[in-house]
Amino acid sequence: MKQLLVVFLAGTLLCAGHIHAQVVTNVSKVGTTAAPFLEIEVGSRALAMGGAFVAVADDATALYWNPGGLSRLPRTMATLTHTEWIADISFDYAGAVIPISSSDAVGLSVTSLTMDDMKVRTIFYPEGTGEFFAASDLAIAGSYGRSLTDRFSIGFSGKFIQQKLWHMSASSFALDVGVLFTTQFKDMRLGMSISNFGSKMRLDGIDTQVNYDVSATKAGNNDKIIANLKTDSWSLPLLFRVGVAMDLINTARNKVTMAVDAVHPNDNAEYVNAGVEYGLNQNIFLRAGYKSLFLKDSEESFTLGGGLAYDIMGKLNLRLDYAYLNFGVLDNVQRFSLGFDF
Repeated sequence: MKQLLVVFLAGTLLCAGHIHAQVVTNVSKVGTTAAPFLEIEVGSRALAMGGAFVAVADDATALYWNPGGLSRLPRTMATLTHTEWIADISFDYAGAVIPISSSDAVGLSVTSLTMDDMKVRTIFYPEGTGEFFAASDLAIAGSYGRSLTDRFSIGFSGKFIQQKLWHMSASSFALDVGVLFTTQFKDMRLGMSISNFGSKMRLDGIDTQVNYDVSATKAGNNDKIIANLKTDSWSLPLLFRVGVAMDLINTARNKVTMAVDAVHPNDNAEYVNAGVEYGLNQNIFLRAGYKSLFLKDSEESFTLGGGLAYDIMGKLNLRLDYAYLNFGVLDNVQRFSLGFDF
């Protein structure tokens, strides 16, 4: 356990060093990856806490934040989220975790991003050709978590990713890895995860077809040979998260949890998320946080939210969570999530 703690702290210091270096050098790689929908965070509870959840990971959204927390869930848990995202885009997430033993659990999740059909416009038909096109993203993931000791657990997720744009599509496979460690210092939790480690994506389809003249300077040759444009391959949005969480108050009536995450993406500068949750009688919850600290030009800032939990005959527990996210000059986003465990 000491060796694991040393590795975790080394990762934390490394991420902190990257944050400092990023602030100093002012380097960013925004817009250099495929499938950016994988970076849209899930779970109204986690988002109301500012996205500081990698060391909490104690509900079904651990499938996204840190699969290392899956084996610690005491019951079967599921979550459903629908969000009217920025620019009239719909974002949906569904996930479920099933314990299969006292130290093992499996899970399944589906992430979908869709938009309304749009007119096909060209230079000659700026008002539309009469055709319509659509774009959509999809990710399906299977997960497994195991508790190696009563304080240390690990988890993995394998996912299939697909993007579609009219008649073209791209697909990839990726892996998420996460660990969760409970220290002996007031049961403080340390979490770490790596998300979307996988192959590159490249769009392909009939929309890349063109008519090509092999020798435009010669007469009589075929000037309409069907050829395909070769599109570039783009990496997935790789995310490295490391965080800490602690229950500042934990009684039968009141519970206050505070969490801080440091995030290192491969397509942007590093940043920090922080949040707090207050629970009353394990039924009423209030949450607040701040996203993207130290990230220059970020439109994200404070987050607020709350939740209600209702136990039905001691067998089914329903949870309704709400999060308000401030996006500055962009439209604010309000997110609702429905969860249940049994």
